[in-house]
Amino acid sequence: MTEHIEAGISRTSIADWNGAWTPQQADALYHVPDWGNGYFFVNELGHVAARPLSDSGLAIDLYEVVDALKALGVRFPALIRLQDLLKTRVIRINESFRKAIRDTGYENVYQGVFPIKVNQLREVVEEIVEAGKPYNFGLECGSKAELVAALPYLETDSMLLVCNGCKDAVMMRLMLAGQQLGKNILPVLERYEEYGMLLQEARDMGVPTQFGVRIRLSTAGAGLWSESGGETSKFGISLSELLKLVDELRDEEHPAAFKLLHFHLGSQIADLQNVRQAVEEAGRIYARLLRRGFPLQYVDIGGGLGVSYEAGNPDALGTINYTLDDYTRTVIEAMRDVCDEEKVPHPVIVSESGRAVAAFHSILVVEVVNARTKGSADGALSTGAEHPVLQALAYIHDTIGEDEANLDALEKSYRTLNNLRDQIVLLFRRGELELEQKAYAERLYWSACGRINDLLQPYSPDALPETLARIGPQLADHYLCNFSIFRSLADYWAIGQRFPIMPLHRLDEPPLNRGTLVDLTCDSDGQVKRFISPEQDKRHLELHALRPGEPYYLGCFLHGAYQDIMGDMHNLFGRVTEAHVYADPEEPGNFYIEKILSGATVEEQLAQVQYFSNDLERRMNDLILQNVRAGRVRPKLGVKLLDEYRHAFQESTYLRTHNR
Repeated sequence: MTEHIEAGISRTSIADWNGAWTPQQADALYHVPDWGNGYFFVNELGHVAARPLSDSGLAIDLYEVVDALKALGVRFPALIRLQDLLKTRVIRINESFRKAIRDTGYENVYQGVFPIKVNQLREVVEEIVEAGKPYNFGLECGSKAELVAALPYLETDSMLLVCNGCKDAVMMRLMLAGQQLGKNILPVLERYEEYGMLLQEARDMGVPTQFGVRIRLSTAGAGLWSESGGETSKFGISLSELLKLVDELRDEEHPAAFKLLHFHLGSQIADLQNVRQAVEEAGRIYARLLRRGFPLQYVDIGGGLGVSYEAGNPDALGTINYTLDDYTRTVIEAMRDVCDEEKVPHPVIVSESGRAVAAFHSILVVEVVNARTKGSADGALSTGAEHPVLQALAYIHDTIGEDEANLDALEKSYRTLNNLRDQIVLLFRRGELELEQKAYAERLYWSACGRINDLLQPYSPDALPETLARIGPQLADHYLCNFSIFRSLADYWAIGQRFPIMPLHRLDEPPLNRGTLVDLTCDSDGQVKRFISPEQDKRHLELHALRPGEPYYLGCFLHGAYQDIMGDMHNLFGRVTEAHVYADPEEPGNFYIEKILSGATVEEQLAQVQYFSNDLERRMNDLILQNVRAGRVRPKLGVKLLDEYRHAFQESTYLRTHNR
């Protein structure tokens, strides 16, 4: 049985489990050790818990946090932000680079920056800046708005602000103004034309400047974001353009202005071999530029330090094949080796590890509203059971598996079931079957499919013929969840990035149901139907049966990178409530809730698309008055209806559940 647990427990094996279901089995079932990085686990109460501090075993029960939020009137969906995890990640990344530098004899330092595009929330940025002070950890921006936000957070002159992205004259002047204040700001030239723009603004302001250059390497990344790097990358200049630029710098006697060489392979780099090749290639360029008289100080290796979203599946898009220490040592060794061979000084290494800093700290908590099942054959048919097609369907249902249950026999039974189902649909269209008969036939059909699926469990998914492989996903229950995938899981919808999702509680009970998650939006894409697994394509999540009147909460983990920022307004569902939670061993449950940021109201979301409450209220009042004057509505009722309408403006865009 242990082998089944480690590989992913099937519904049949869970149902047949003879011993007590334990939190340890749940921990293995949802692959928490594979993606949790030691920060998350299932505790003895059957709740998901977190260890947010790097130097302590202190644990926070996330279900207790949910209860505390409910007591404060918070409705779900909501984000739980474990702010200490931001500090922990900043420390771990910096210390890992420091260890790699010590162990390899590297003769310079690491100085990282946080790219705020990953999560621009002020509290997130402030937490990272505070945690990074001992390491001179800085920031990266990629737009005018991000530049305006980042500039005031350069609290020390040694912090870096790396300015990527396309730039205009306004941005150049802001960067130059920051340099005049003594701040270590480096505009990174993404296009050759930006050099002329920067130089012109510096001349107009009468100030010297310093900058970096992003180059397009021959080396490309691997994974969902591989097109961010390589020779066809959207950003960066070619080697030919670089040579033209350095010739101009030499002619104008500004070689010292060129401070930083930058490249970017793309987010979530899957394979360390790509990292090594890119660093070696950039290291050669750095060395040759030094020899040409350009005293570069920094090599910025960009982002890409991966986070394992997956469950040990080496072929999945969210998989990485290395640890943090593997990554940092690879970077430092590769740059050291190239520089030593070229006999040039080792540069300051800069990285822009946003996902690796922010992903872990945020958990999206959603409440399940209801579950829709395919039904079973339970319940007798009072009349019409003698119809020959129904009798044939019932016979197939009752005899599945009585003979040898090999794949050929099961496929034959499944094809027969579908033929009979087609006949029943045709008979109903002709008016030859009653509603009760049609409903009973549907229950028989799905119950028979369930029997076949149970007999398929011993087989590897890869061994199943296509017809039988479709049964499992078709049988999965639909768990309706109070959230919007377009708002809160943008990367799942847009690029198929899978996230770890699991119940936050009841994990001391075996989850006997298999389900997919559907959201509130009126769109067929609004569902999660692919889940992390050691197998390539898992189409269901193990879930518990809902209990009447009792909330059921799911957590979506590794949510802190990009998802908060990139959300869509499909159906005008707005931002969700956020709770900022800190660890504290002196507080009950080892935590306290420092701040709650309320989610968007209906009024706020409507204003985003130019509907304003005063105008809408006036229009609604006119409609009600028309009905009052026509005698269809009494004045007292009209007043009540208008009050109901007004009240809705301050409601959450999400559902109220369990009469809260």
